[in-house]
Amino acid sequence: MKKLLLFLLAVAVCAGNAGAQAPSDWANFGRFEQANREQAHAPKAVIMGNSITELWAGKHPEFFASHDYVGRGISGQTTSQMLVRFRADVLELHPQVAVICGGTNDIAQNNGYISLPHILGNIVSMVELARANGIRPVLCSVLPAREFGWRKGLEPAAKICELNAMIRAYARKENIPYVDYHAAMSEPDGGMIEAYTYDGVHPTEAGFDVMEKILPPVIDSLLNGTKKHRRRR
Repeated sequence: MKKLLLFLLAVAVCAGNAGAQAPSDWANFGRFEQANREQAHAPKAVIMGNSITELWAGKHPEFFASHDYVGRGISGQTTSQMLVRFRADVLELHPQVAVICGGTNDIAQNNGYISLPHILGNIVSMVELARANGIRPVLCSVLPAREFGWRKGLEPAAKICELNAMIRAYARKENIPYVDYHAAMSEPDGGMIEAYTYDGVHPTEAGFDVMEKILPPVIDSLLNGTKKHRRRR
């Protein structure tokens, strides 16, 4: 009887632990699972990102539709999470271009501390995955911010500038287009221009208007250059 009671107690403990530690979708594969299934054609570009991309696609769907772009941004995500879901949300859509926009939430330590070289490493891994699948990568600067409202005291402005310099140097070395939103949207102290943000991090309509002037020419130039190169061959 004693052994039976101990066995039943052990079973109850295991069941309780299983319930308490129910698996979570850490990378949020489920966010775009249905949208990916319903994507009827290979888009010109997939924009992989965080809440900035998510808000952009939500507020300006006509911009994405008219340029044949697909937004795959998830609020709060770090580059580690973006890398994990890169196959499902980018590669398997077979776009011509993968636009990679991440780093804000890494610097904000949303998943704990991560060094700038490791952030860059995640971005490099996404580039390598894209290239291995015949997709042209485009890299974006992290948008300016002097403070994160949800995690104050980190003084991110200088760290953002340092990470952007690392991304830009890697892009130059690898001959990858670099989209410099930061230069167009920042104040001298590294914060975002007031008219372009409602909370110091996320763009207003005016901020997205600036981004929409910068990105399409970069993608079109990349693809037009590719087409010309193929014709010469």
